Amino acid sequence: MANHQKDFLFVLIKSLSKSEKRQFKIFASRLETSSNTKFIELFNILDKSEAYDEKLILKSGIIKKVQLSNLKSYLYKQILVSIRLNIPSQNIRYQLREQIDFAAILYNKGLYKQSLKILDKTKILALENDEKLMAYEIVEFEKLIESQYITRSIQGRADELVIQAKELNYRNTISSKLSNLSLQLYGIMLKTGYVKSDEEYKYIDNYFNKHISKFDEKKFGFREKYWFYNANLWHSFLVQDFLASYKYAYKWVNLFYDNPNMIYLNPVFFLKGNHYLLESLYMLKYKSNFKKYLVLLEETISDPRFPVNDNIASLSFLYLYNNKLNYHILEGTFAESEYLIPEILEKLKLHSEHLDEHHEMLFYYKIASIYFGNEKYNECIFYLEKIINNKNLTMREDLMCFSRILCLIAHYELGKDYYLENQLKNTYKFLLKMNDLHEVQKEIMRFMKNLNSIYPGDIKKEFIKMRERFIELEKNTYEKRAFLYLDIISWLESKIENRKISDIIKEKAKLSNR
Repeated sequence: MANHQKDFLFVLIKSLSKSEKRQFKIFASRLETSSNTKFIELFNILDKSEAYDEKLILKSGIIKKVQLSNLKSYLYKQILVSIRLNIPSQNIRYQLREQIDFAAILYNKGLYKQSLKILDKTKILALENDEKLMAYEIVEFEKLIESQYITRSIQGRADELVIQAKELNYRNTISSKLSNLSLQLYGIMLKTGYVKSDEEYKYIDNYFNKHISKFDEKKFGFREKYWFYNANLWHSFLVQDFLASYKYAYKWVNLFYDNPNMIYLNPVFFLKGNHYLLESLYMLKYKSNFKKYLVLLEETISDPRFPVNDNIASLSFLYLYNNKLNYHILEGTFAESEYLIPEILEKLKLHSEHLDEHHEMLFYYKIASIYFGNEKYNECIFYLEKIINNKNLTMREDLMCFSRILCLIAHYELGKDYYLENQLKNTYKFLLKMNDLHEVQKEIMRFMKNLNSIYPGDIKKEFIKMRERFIELEKNTYEKRAFLYLDIISWLESKIENRKISDIIKEKAKLSNR
């Protein structure tokens, strides 16, 4: 898993593809400097190493310790320059930036007409691809040139540039305000999580409406719409209005499908929108649309036109496989999904430098859920303990909490009384430290604690009683999300009817018309 304490230069070198390494060596061979040999040797040492080892570098004798920092910085910069020179020509943002740089070179040489000609073409390309920030930068550059050199080529040139600047500035200001609102809502999500009471709901709702009421969606272009849907989505997630989150995630995704060139220009935004759409559908248990958009996402990612780089490959894996597991959990097809587990574990290793521990642990929880549904409780416990024993997982108390509770239930299913008692104690200690314990979690703990003291003949009655209690809790807006982590009702029904939990969930999935 990604370790952000690793040496940045080492991580960069390890991220290079074979072609990028070859291109770098060709590029470096052209640099006739006294330090050329040294930085190439340092590159080769780090490329061959399994881990960053400063002692190994110094032992090679290519450099002294006091010089190492400067040499590493120089090598880091040259690698980035090499990659920059070999970026695929279809990347529109690099094309635009390159043309602006060319215009600046011509301007500095006093070739104003040539500079303006490049800027005009580049501005048209920027506007066609909704790159309004770059278009605004170009207009400001054009104004600078026109103020120093009167071309007289177009009547009213000054007025034209002023109008363009005002319009682009207005559009960019809207995008900035909406992106700020989206980021602030996301920050609230990280800090306090989902709303847990009517008071919190009112605070978030008032805060959001105060800021969003100033905007009119009908007047928006692509980028303004994107941020508008983004902000609305985070608001709906925060207040746990999953129908609204589906509505805005759907608008977000279809905004891209209606403007297909934007999929390839903004692949990360496209992937995230699809993930939130699928997450909303999962929360609503809308399995027919879930499958439709999951298949569509996989087809789009497989399209040869879809951009490929390390970041996009990691996000594609994360969102695609996470939701493949979600679909099987939704359908209750646990046995049919086990083939995915070796693939996921292999890909987790492949993308380890680009995924954080939270996402790795989330995969482990879903894998544990699959094994639990297949009644493979030892395998389930194995993956849950990876989460429970992770000391770095500070951001997701809910994941830690339900991992412990599911682990507790798995021990109960195995009939290991000693381990069950030990699990109960450890889980209680953890829950006491949690800041926001939900009623669902409290009820599960009370229930599990009392199970051993119930007479065998009364256990079924107790299961029925608890099932009714949880059905009521599931109707509570602030409690229902807990049931997405753990389908405690289906488990209770499997105990009451003496049937497999997978069969219970499959039947419910068939009965649902969505």
